[in-house]
Amino acid sequence: MPFQLRPYFPPDFSTPALQGAPDAVLRPAPRDGVAPENYHAMSIFPEYFKVSGQWHLAEESRMDCVAVWDRGRIAVREFRRLRQGDLVVTGRTEDGREGILVHPDGFREYQAAGDVFAFRRGRSRETAFSRDYDELYELLRHERDHGKVVWVMGPAFAFDHDARNAFSRLIDAGFVHGLLAGNALATHDLEAAYLKTALGQNIYTQESQPGGHYNHLDTINRVRLHGSIPAFLQAEGLHDGILCACERNQIPYVLAGSIRDDGPLPPVLGNVYEAQDAMRDQIRSATTVICMATALHTIATGNMTPSYRVLADGTVRQVYFYCVDISEFTINKLSDRGSLSARGILTNVQDFIVQLSKELAP
Repeated sequence: MPFQLRPYFPPDFSTPALQGAPDAVLRPAPRDGVAPENYHAMSIFPEYFKVSGQWHLAEESRMDCVAVWDRGRIAVREFRRLRQGDLVVTGRTEDGREGILVHPDGFREYQAAGDVFAFRRGRSRETAFSRDYDELYELLRHERDHGKVVWVMGPAFAFDHDARNAFSRLIDAGFVHGLLAGNALATHDLEAAYLKTALGQNIYTQESQPGGHYNHLDTINRVRLHGSIPAFLQAEGLHDGILCACERNQIPYVLAGSIRDDGPLPPVLGNVYEAQDAMRDQIRSATTVICMATALHTIATGNMTPSYRVLADGTVRQVYFYCVDISEFTINKLSDRGSLSARGILTNVQDFIVQLSKELAP
């Protein structure tokens, strides 16, 4: 049976409470980058705002941003993007009484019936994830042709020969439509292609090479000499790895800089807000996001990923968000930061990606 997206059930605006709700109060931003008092902060869920007697869905949402009435639609903007005079929605209630309605259960996800008290309600390293894998296989087969899958990756993949090859196969097979990472993932992936090491260790045997602590710096320096990653790959005759597969398949990747970066590589975005904008450009059209082994990039991506997407035909569909990590900390932190719809899988990410590729791109 082909994969089926959950249908979306909008609010019932015919109820007396919503029919009689007042318009949302719009107040002008007092100056650039500043919201008016009592501004309404967005969540990950679909949110509706009543303006001139009509309810409007915010079509491109993001947590911790504000809603602005702009030329007949609700625009969701970061505080830094506000301009003096922008009409910002104000109000702190979410049930319609102020013309603001947060709709958290539009996809009516299955909630298991059971006792109020029961064991193993959470997800931990003791959880069995077999069903998650099966659901993910079917989801990714659907998304390859009907959605956009964005992967968020830490450098752990570049340290392992099999994991690096497995993800490259997924790229070639069409299961990757965008990649968000940092300088480290790209550096060690390119070091593996160039010198067969990652941080000086052979990516297959894990044996440290003499003088290997220079290898990642030599790789960065060589890429900077050639001026770009594509020029480096071509000049050095390299054909394997994650970045090579992205270039071969014209998959966009965003490398967000860190204060600890070496070099960095030429395409790394050192300005944090430029990096945030570039990441959001990929996320705003994503329908599935899979974050793996990177706490900071995962939380950053979770904060800019809503639980829904409005398609070109007006259909509202669910956005699937997975966090894969060997540490419970990252998954718990993601939920603590408000990404309540994230699905956690606790496992070694190298094993995870190899398993996926065996099923999807053997």
